[in-house]
Amino acid sequence: MGQVFGSDYMNWAKTSSQARFNLATSGLANLTLKDLRITLDDLEITDGGYGYAPLVQSIAQRYRVNSDSIVTAAGTSFANHLAMASIIRPGDEVLFEQPAYEPMLATARYLGAAIRRFSRSFVNSFKVDPAEIDSLVTDRTRLIVLTNLHNPSGVLTDDQTLRAVAEIATRVGARVLVDEVYIETLFEKEPRSAFHLGKEFVITNSMTKTFGLSGLRCGWIFAEPELARKMWLLNDLFASTPVHAAERMSVVAFEQIAELAARSKEILERNRETLNDFFDTREDLQVVRPEFGTVMFPRVVKGSADELCRILREKYETSVVPGSFFEMPEHFRVGFAGDSAMLEAGLDRLAQALDELN
Repeated sequence: MGQVFGSDYMNWAKTSSQARFNLATSGLANLTLKDLRITLDDLEITDGGYGYAPLVQSIAQRYRVNSDSIVTAAGTSFANHLAMASIIRPGDEVLFEQPAYEPMLATARYLGAAIRRFSRSFVNSFKVDPAEIDSLVTDRTRLIVLTNLHNPSGVLTDDQTLRAVAEIATRVGARVLVDEVYIETLFEKEPRSAFHLGKEFVITNSMTKTFGLSGLRCGWIFAEPELARKMWLLNDLFASTPVHAAERMSVVAFEQIAELAARSKEILERNRETLNDFFDTREDLQVVRPEFGTVMFPRVVKGSADELCRILREKYETSVVPGSFFEMPEHFRVGFAGDSAMLEAGLDRLAQALDELN
């Protein structure tokens, strides 16, 4: 039997993350069709071609990107897969951030990449250091991969740093893949994207995390037109045609995006304050506190984070994401995008588990 590929994190998320008090999720809770004000008149079952024009136009208008640079995909995860599969070949060198979102790393390994790592360390507040990237790239490097906001820490990488990474990529003939699925939590009037910083960038994103629309699987890629066309053709082997009803619902969601964003912003601001107040009471946790995003990544000062996660789940009916899935077992990831009352109750149980651990 050959090697079995997959994602350890996604397997855990689907089989073991559910709990009465779930602080493991990183996106807003899914809206209902009623919340979106969807009617049967909005839906059809079939369509064809490369990209549903009204959806592509909605994305183009919001992000100020030409439609020939947009490829739609089933969520950010598949967008990442399609982007990497279009850029790299087995044996190509890929420089990946560490800690990293494990499904992205697993995809690169599945595609046969020779993976090298650059660090985003806790002591440096998980910032990207272009000088380290510069020291690690080679003539074989074809792709540099990072998330912005960073998953798992929620830290924002500024445009100046991203431009510096792009200059390094240009020198060795590489591209820069940036997963921007959390960038909308900045709630800017004109959402930013590194795609506007240079031709080296390939961007993935979706409506999944910020707006409570995970079930629509509305994702996309921004790439130079020639590369975008290559992605469309490769997708014929992967997904062929998308679910058209979801495409049409996504257009409706874009029409309501300002309202959805206002709802999300209110929830996240309230819950971020609650979480920061909790951290103020805990000397047994150290944490970088980002201004944006839906997650934080605290470090356990004493004891084992894995043991903490076990106690939380088995005794307190509460789940967080073990840091081992992000290659940092002394940490855990806590999400604060859910129901505010559940967050408060979950944090009370986290406090009890920490007291027990210590």
